[in-house]
Amino acid sequence: MKGFGMIVATVAVSLCFSTCLGWAGQVLPLGLPPVPVPGDNPQGPEKIALGKKLFMDERFSADGTISCSTCHIQKKAFTDGLPIAKGIKGLEGTRNSPTVVNAAYYKEQFWDGRVASLEEQAKGPFVNPVEHGLKDFKPIIEIIKKDPDYPSMFRKAFGIEPQGITIDHVVKAIASFERTVISGDSPFDRYMYGRQKSAMSEAAIRGLQVFRTKGRCQDCHRIEQTSATFTDNKYHNLGVGFSLVEPELFDIVEKVKKAKKAGIELDGSILGSKKVSELGRFVVTLDLEDIGRFKTPTLRNVAVTGPYMHDGSIETLEEVIDLYDQGGEDNPMLDSGIRPLRLTDQEKADLVEFLKALTSPEYENKK
Repeated sequence: MKGFGMIVATVAVSLCFSTCLGWAGQVLPLGLPPVPVPGDNPQGPEKIALGKKLFMDERFSADGTISCSTCHIQKKAFTDGLPIAKGIKGLEGTRNSPTVVNAAYYKEQFWDGRVASLEEQAKGPFVNPVEHGLKDFKPIIEIIKKDPDYPSMFRKAFGIEPQGITIDHVVKAIASFERTVISGDSPFDRYMYGRQKSAMSEAAIRGLQVFRTKGRCQDCHRIEQTSATFTDNKYHNLGVGFSLVEPELFDIVEKVKKAKKAGIELDGSILGSKKVSELGRFVVTLDLEDIGRFKTPTLRNVAVTGPYMHDGSIETLEEVIDLYDQGGEDNPMLDSGIRPLRLTDQEKADLVEFLKALTSPEYENKK
C-alpha cells in the first residue's frame, strides 16, 4: 500500500507488524489496526469475491431494484449521498445510510447497535419492508441455486453443494467482503503515523490541535498511539432530532416497551416510524438513559460521506461543528459531556481542514 513503505522506513519493525498486518498477512493501509475477524468466518479470496457479487445483486429484493450497493455506493465512499435511505418502490426510511468503509471496526452495527456483527447486519435489510422488502430469505436461496455462477462460487468458498446453501452462508460471504472495505493512508495518517510532517497543511495541523483539546472531539472519536478508528464504539445523545419525539416521549417509550415484551420485531418499526427511530439505542436496551443515543460514527472520509447525523439532517461539516460548538441541541437526555465549546471562527475553519485531511486517496473528490 502507498503508506506501507513510509511506515517501514520510519517506524520500528515490531510496531509495523503490530499495526499493518491483518488476516493472513493482509497489508493494511497506514493508520489502521488489524481487522477483527470472527473465528467461525475466516477470510479467504473465494469468499470475498463471492461476497462482493452478492453485495451488488439487485435480484435480492422484492422489485428487483435494490442491492446492498444501492445505499452503499463505492464511488460515493460506500454511502448514497442522501439524507435518508431509500428502498424498494422509492420508499424512504428514517435514517441516513452510514458508510460501509471501516465498519469492520465497529463492535456493533446499525446506528443503534442492535446487532453485534456484520453477518447479522447483512440479514436485516433483506427482510425489512422499507429496504429490500422480502418476506423471508427463500427467494435469495432460490436465485442463488439457479444462477449459472453462484453454485460453483459457494462450492469454492464454503465447500458446499447448492442444496446446502443457507442465508448464513450468504451473509458470511457479504461480511467477508465488507471486511476488505477499509481505508486509511490519509494525509492525517501520513502525518501522524508516517512521520511525514508535510502531509497536512498548517491549517489542518492547527485543526488537529483543536480536535484534541478545546474541541474535545477526541473524547469520542478516538486517536490511538499506533492507529485511529475515530470512534469510541459508544452511544451518545447530541439532541439531534429529539424535538420530534419529546412531546410524546412517555407514550412512545411505553409502546416500545410493550412491543418488545410481546416479542414483536422492531426492525421494521425503526425504519417505518420516525418517532420510534428517534429513541435510538433505547429500542435495543430499554434503558431510559439510552433514549436518543446513537453510535459514534467514524470520521474517516467524513468530508465525502455527508449529509451527517443519524437522520441526515445536517448538510455540511461547518454546520456539524456549529452544532457541537453550541453544545448540541438541548434536551433532558443530553449527554453530560456535550456543552458549549466557544470556538473562534479560525478554530472552526482549522477543524474543517483537519476533517478534510481524513480522506483516503481512493475517495478524494468522490462527493
